[in-house]
Amino acid sequence: MDTTEEVGSTTSRRNVLMAAAAVVVVAAGGGYYYWSRPSPAAAPKTPAGGVDVSSADLLTPGPLGDEIQGAANAPVTLIEYASMTCPHCAHFHETTYPEMKKKYIDTGKIRFIFREFPLDTLALAGSMLARCAGKEKFFPLLETLFAQQKEWVTQKPMQPLLAIARQAGFTQQGFEECLANQQVQNGIEEVRQRAVQRLNVQSTPTFFINGKLFRGTLTIQELDKEMAPYLKG
Repeated sequence: MDTTEEVGSTTSRRNVLMAAAAVVVVAAGGGYYYWSRPSPAAAPKTPAGGVDVSSADLLTPGPLGDEIQGAANAPVTLIEYASMTCPHCAHFHETTYPEMKKKYIDTGKIRFIFREFPLDTLALAGSMLARCAGKEKFFPLLETLFAQQKEWVTQKPMQPLLAIARQAGFTQQGFEECLANQQVQNGIEEVRQRAVQRLNVQSTPTFFINGKLFRGTLTIQELDKEMAPYLKG
């Protein structure tokens, strides 16, 4: 599909700091290249329908644990797989997510689980920084990275990425140590590979709403429609 960010081959085990500094990303057919940003206006809005996966597969967290917002007993569990450099993911977080949080997450109607699905080395770097920031700062840093995506997804990403990380309390040393942390990298990569192999995730953003798979961005109106059957009575 040309309106979503497609999955490529697995990021090789290398120092993410050096790879991101060189601005290399994983190509669909192997090797590395730098991608140009498509317009978020082209983001798809069509559901993929049901998906043949077990609830156990879908709800099993990765080795780093899940990042979750909302009540544990919410009637709807919404899982998002996203890449930090995906403009369609950024568009969702700039438009639908704030309203979704206010209307559904904060009111106990949605349990929101965010899972990393990096499509390139720079996206992996952003995901690693959000993880290294800690539980309290994960979602604030995540939203900042999406909001400022145009500033750091560039040919020279490291200084703007460091500047954003500093806002979350990183020092230069902490920034570099995070991006060299093999355990964090491996944990993120395991989630990505499992999503491809077990959950039929092929592009970003991908959502599961109580197990129903949707590929591409969701508007708040589309989310309202999907939520309605679960909120009756």
